[in-house]
Amino acid sequence: MALSVPRIVVVGAGFGGLEAAKALDRAAAEVTVIDRHNHHCFQPLLYQVATAALSPADVAWPIRHILRDQRNATVLMEEVVAVDAARKYIRTTMNEIPYDYLVLATGATHSYFGHDEWAPVAPGLKRIEDATRIRRSILIAFERAEAMADRAAQNRLLTFVIVGGGATGVEMAGAIADIARQTLAADFRNIDPRAARIVLIEAGPRLLPAFPPDMSDYVRATLMKAGVDVRTDTMVTKCDEGGVDTNAGRIDAGTVIWAAGVVASPAARWLGVEADRAGRVKVGPDLSLPDHPEIFVIGDTAAVFASDGHPVPGIAPAAKQMGHYVGTLIAARVAGQSGGKPFRYRHLGDLATIGRRAAVVKFGRLQLKGFVGWVFWSVAHIYFLIGLRYRFMVAFTWFWDYLTFQRGARLITGSEQPRQK
Repeated sequence: MALSVPRIVVVGAGFGGLEAAKALDRAAAEVTVIDRHNHHCFQPLLYQVATAALSPADVAWPIRHILRDQRNATVLMEEVVAVDAARKYIRTTMNEIPYDYLVLATGATHSYFGHDEWAPVAPGLKRIEDATRIRRSILIAFERAEAMADRAAQNRLLTFVIVGGGATGVEMAGAIADIARQTLAADFRNIDPRAARIVLIEAGPRLLPAFPPDMSDYVRATLMKAGVDVRTDTMVTKCDEGGVDTNAGRIDAGTVIWAAGVVASPAARWLGVEADRAGRVKVGPDLSLPDHPEIFVIGDTAAVFASDGHPVPGIAPAAKQMGHYVGTLIAARVAGQSGGKPFRYRHLGDLATIGRRAAVVKFGRLQLKGFVGWVFWSVAHIYFLIGLRYRFMVAFTWFWDYLTFQRGARLITGSEQPRQK
């Protein structure tokens, strides 16, 4: 009777999960990758889908296609609802799946800091569905304003509030300013899109706190030059269909976008283990659970600390490093080798773009800003896209949009009806 090979289950096909699965390519094991979606999404460019610069197919690819050449990998489109660590089973909405090794890479979702009732009126940006919903809201706002005779109603529709001054908030604010000031400037007759009001709200004292203060100041100045109303030290106290309330007063708005925080997936609850304030699972030096060395938690789902004591940021390079480390570690254990060294995070740098021709880059001692930073940002993001075809498509789209000031994905799709104001 042939001996069964180890069963490795990877839950989540984001950056970390895919990297873990790929690192197991040569392992003598059965690798099962489970995700509730059939595609992997390149989240750093989701804001470009939300602002009509790219289409969903430019930033998302079928998981099966990505792993098509990995003969030991099976892909299942299912949703995990529980983990039975004692029996070594995971439960999905359709099956119970056994494992010998389990990798949880289930990511994070939007955090409304105890106000989940704000979610319907202030969508965040984590999935393709989020991006297309926000794109629809932005474009519908201009369309409805064009049909409005009431000036106050027009002004409300053409006010866009972005909550959160991190990279996502900054990039969204800059991109919406580009749409209003350039892309749509000559497309309407009854409104002037350039009169649109874009408000970026940040609770802290400055934008992009991961960057040096002088670069944060540059970002603020660049956004303000583009017409963005930047408000730091401002707390949002309420979101509703008509706008937001802050500690500095009311802002009436037709569109509110949430970019202020994230909370981990329910992995800690599935496992019945301790989590930090953001819901992330506390793991050991090898990213496994202290009492379950066969269970690993990576990416935004895990609370991991770098060698300097600071938490590892929830960004794509960190998730990829964790995924590769865990996949390599499991492959070694399957081969009967020792565990290896503890995980060490290597920070590659921070990048954020501000509209169509400016960005800030902090890459070790190298600091870039302005157009040179934007070129570096563009090359870096194109490099990390999956597949030569997609790199070429995105590069060509960006080049064409840069020359023509156009955005080719300005389609209003979906059945959701615009809210009456």
